[in-house]
Amino acid sequence: MSTARPRRGRSGGTRRRASSRPVRAGSRGSADSRPGRRTTRSAARSTTPRRGPRFTGRAVMLGALVLLLALTLAGPLRQYVAGRQELAELAAEHDELTRRAADLQAQLDRQSDPAYIAQQARERLTYVLPGDRLVIVGDAGDPGDSASAPSDAVDPEAPVPWYEGLLGSVAAADG
Repeated sequence: MSTARPRRGRSGGTRRRASSRPVRAGSRGSADSRPGRRTTRSAARSTTPRRGPRFTGRAVMLGALVLLLALTLAGPLRQYVAGRQELAELAAEHDELTRRAADLQAQLDRQSDPAYIAQQARERLTYVLPGDRLVIVGDAGDPGDSASAPSDAVDPEAPVPWYEGLLGSVAAADG
């Protein structure tokens, strides 16, 4: 047994209330909306589909706002991307300088070692310790070279530079 009250049904179906506003002359909607009257559509209206405007005012306004937003954000976005690129370049430069500093520190540590100093003196300055024998091998050149050939000898078939040819021809003309 429920305690809910039964619903009341409406008699006479649904009714529309008449508006209490004054009706203007020439307005279609108000003149034809009498209670109980059915409206029918005309045949001409049902055959031609009604189209709205291609671009509504809201669509144009929304497009303009999106365009304005894009133009407003373009400058700061470009600066942000340029800043990020510069940050990446500076980070790479920092890594390179850190590596270079580590190499230089290792070189300083190596040069403070007396054994390294002695090795470099032997290699670069040809120093020898007492009791060591120094042997210097000269550059002999090609195996076909003869050591007895004078350095003043000129090969007659060698090409002569242009200025020597000019001076030779002037000397020959003077007699």
